[in-house]
Amino acid sequence: MPIHICNTCGTSYPETSAPPSRCLICDDERQYVPRAGQAWITPAKLASGHVNAWRQLETDLFEIHTQPQFGIGQRALLLRTPDGNILWDCIALLDDATKALVRGLGGLRAIAISHPHYYTCMQDWARSFDCPVHLHTADAEWVMRGDAMIRHWDGETLELAQGVTLLRLGGHFPGGTVLHWADGADGRGALLSGDIVQVAGDVSRVSFLWSYPNMMPLAAASVRRIAETLAPWRFERIYGAFPGRQVMADGARAAQRSAARYIELLEGSQP
Repeated sequence: MPIHICNTCGTSYPETSAPPSRCLICDDERQYVPRAGQAWITPAKLASGHVNAWRQLETDLFEIHTQPQFGIGQRALLLRTPDGNILWDCIALLDDATKALVRGLGGLRAIAISHPHYYTCMQDWARSFDCPVHLHTADAEWVMRGDAMIRHWDGETLELAQGVTLLRLGGHFPGGTVLHWADGADGRGALLSGDIVQVAGDVSRVSFLWSYPNMMPLAAASVRRIAETLAPWRFERIYGAFPGRQVMADGARAAQRSAARYIELLEGSQP
C-alpha cells in the first residue's frame, strides 16, 4: 500500500489502501482546502511528473526546488558543514536523482524543519539517509506519520553542529524555528528562516503572519518576542522559504526594522 501525499500542502499520511478523507494540516486556518476539494497523490505519481531542480546559493548552501511547483512550493536547503550536511526544511519529492546528488555531496547528518507545513515526506528522507529529523516538541501534534527517526526537542535553542543552531521563535506555529548558520555569508552569518521570518516581495524586508494564505496577522507581542529573540544573533543574509526570496545584505537590521514597522502598524491609529 502506498503513502498518500496531500496535493495542496505536500504532507504525507500513512500507508492505506485509500487516501484519508481530510488533510488535517489544510483544515487548519493557517492553510486551506482548495475550492475543488481535497486531492491526493502517491510518491510514484509525483515522481512521474515532477523533478527537483538544484541551485548553489553560496559556498556550502544549495537550494532544492520541485518543478513544476508542487504543494506550497517551498524549497529545501542543503547546508554543508565540516560536521556533516544538514537539510533545512523538506519537500515531498525524493526521487533517485535527488538521492544520488545528496549522497554525492556527502549524505545528511540531520534534517531540521521550520514548521509543520514543510514536514512533507521527512520520514522518507530520514530513512533514505539514515539521519534524525529535529522538530520542536511544541508542534508534535502535527506529525501525521510517526517515525522512530523523528527527534522532538524542547527549549529555545538546539546546536546541530559547530556554528549551526536552531532557534525557536514561535509565531506562525508555537514551535516555529529558524536556523542560524554562523559561517554563512563569508563568516558574517546567515539565517535560514522558512515561513517564520518570511522574506517579502521587497527583499530588503521580512514579515510575520499567523496565516499566510488567509492573510491573518500575528499579534504585536508575538512579533516583539521574535525580534527580541533574534537581537543577539549576527547575520548578514536571510534565506526565506521560496526561490529568490533572500535578503542578501543587512539581514539582522532588516529583521529588526521590519518587526518595528509591523508592530507600529498593528498598534497605530492610521485609518
